[in-house]
Amino acid sequence: MKGFLLIFFACCSLKSVAQSNKKHQLSDELHSLNWDIIGSVKFELTDKNELFPIFSESIKRFENKVFDLTGYLIPIKAGVNQQKFFLATLPINQCYFCGKNGIPAMIMVEMDKAIAFSVKPIKIAGILKLERRDASFAAPISLKNAKIII
Repeated sequence: MKGFLLIFFACCSLKSVAQSNKKHQLSDELHSLNWDIIGSVKFELTDKNELFPIFSESIKRFENKVFDLTGYLIPIKAGVNQQKFFLATLPINQCYFCGKNGIPAMIMVEMDKAIAFSVKPIKIAGILKLERRDASFAAPISLKNAKIII
């Protein structure tokens, strides 16, 4: 898991470079002001191979507050019901790590209770948490105690 997180967050920092080489269907990619805020986070790789997030002022102002996002569920464990997963701007069949095409913006989500997997976008709200330690050990951005918004 440590290696996966390191690769995942290193690639997310290269998202702007990958944007010019996208091959996914633009109609599937989700855009919103809140996803732009998530995308404002940059990463710094130290000479000790530690990957630290650099949080913009725009995301810091939402820390420990309710934050909502609409995105695609990317499971990290097998199963119909999911309680902890990634939420992404692209569906799983177009995700760089899971299928094909580009590196989507992603955020770790921990729901208050498990929800059924869906290939359709879901809208959730939870408490935005920022981790200021090596991204190899913890997701730098997460939504905790999240709930489905209907």
